[in-house]
Amino acid sequence: MFFFQEDLHPGKRVNLPLLAKTWDLTTFLPQQVARSIPFSYNEFPQILNLFSLDPESMEANDMEQTINVCEREGLRGEEIFCATSFESFVDSSVSKLGKNIQLLANELAKETNNPVFTIGRGIQNMGEEELVCHKMSYPYAVFLCHSIDSTVVYKVPLVGMDGTKAKALVICHKDTSAWSPNHPVFEILKVKPGTVPICHFAVRDTLAWVRK
Repeated sequence: MFFFQEDLHPGKRVNLPLLAKTWDLTTFLPQQVARSIPFSYNEFPQILNLFSLDPESMEANDMEQTINVCEREGLRGEEIFCATSFESFVDSSVSKLGKNIQLLANELAKETNNPVFTIGRGIQNMGEEELVCHKMSYPYAVFLCHSIDSTVVYKVPLVGMDGTKAKALVICHKDTSAWSPNHPVFEILKVKPGTVPICHFAVRDTLAWVRK
């Protein structure tokens, strides 16, 4: 999923098993309901009791990780928030980027068992004013949205080995100097933080707001 920006060009072959749709069908709660449910680590025992979950269960562990990620401090040059309702998902994005925005997602013409694709012509630079939103593991829809300085969003046409067509989101980070040196991407690509731009394909259930 991770690669150098110079490798983002037509004819490049990529393996994208996480491009396909997911079975996570959780939806946003109405804003009034979401606001009535606690969402903080300090209230985690109350949250588990509300959903009748065992503190040792896998579901509880996933929820704890989600809340911890949502409450972490942003890296240098990063703005971050978690949306627990559709209204907050839209309103917070408008607050950051303005009203003239569009929502992007991976587009897959049909399901395919062969995740090998070739990048086609017509790569679109969607700009550097963005919010990338990742769907988190929770009993209802929660999206972690963040904007990182010196980040570019691309829409990339793909053609599968079986002819399946897709359009995928690619996120390129031109400055990784604030990232942890223990981030697995640096081991994968054999580079150090802040040395070269690093890109990655957006996995399923990742959305991106961009300014038009």
